Amino acid sequence: MKVQEMSIDEIKPYENNPRINENGVDAVANSIREFGWKQPIVVDKDNIIIVGHTRYLASKQLKLKKVPVIVANDLTPEQVKAYRLADNKTNELTEWDEDLLDVELSNIEQLSDIDMTDFGFENIEGEIELEEDNSSESSNPYTDKKEVPQYEIQGEEPDISELVDGTKAQELINKIEESNVPDDVKRFLKAGAMRHLKFNYAKIAEYYAHASKEVQDLFEDSALVILDYDDAIKKGYIKFKDDIEAVRSGEIDE
Repeated sequence: MKVQEMSIDEIKPYENNPRINENGVDAVANSIREFGWKQPIVVDKDNIIIVGHTRYLASKQLKLKKVPVIVANDLTPEQVKAYRLADNKTNELTEWDEDLLDVELSNIEQLSDIDMTDFGFENIEGEIELEEDNSSESSNPYTDKKEVPQYEIQGEEPDISELVDGTKAQELINKIEESNVPDDVKRFLKAGAMRHLKFNYAKIAEYYAHASKEVQDLFEDSALVILDYDDAIKKGYIKFKDDIEAVRSGEIDE
């Protein structure tokens, strides 16, 4: 297996690529920026991408001139098509051991300044979980066992600008502003763009712990932190456990 550097301009995306890659581009770009190149792009004899469309898009975002490439010139056209689909499909067949994943994420957070949310992981600190009460035959949101997170000072107070990443939302708002759609449609779309705000709940928890009582009250009213699950359920901030899992999986909107 020979890895070679190739100008990114020589590489061609596969025009019928059935995989939608855009949602992973930011995370992959962050990974390349943090760890460097560890997985080359695989292309066929005509430099058309077989595996690595997301890495290609991330490289374009990072404005890289050259990228590591493997030319799979030993594959037939049929094998190229099959490999392209198989590589993506096999990634879907694995799953996380959530308990071990939480341990690994916690260790990384404690021992380094690497922010794993940059790579698509949801933040585990302050995450809402409702545990089923095994003593009851039916699940009731007001009687389920609940563990309320404790918000105590762990380190330095973050800057308010660190609590949320509005890059994607602002990009959409700029695009909407430049469009020719009616003003009422623009207002609606700009409101929708705010759904793309990316909150850093670990830093929110730390900021909350340092904040004044007035700020803490407003954070609680905004459901940026949850102190009372019963009250949060009544207000609709959190739902049944099955609904929470559906939100996490993307089956329903938050």
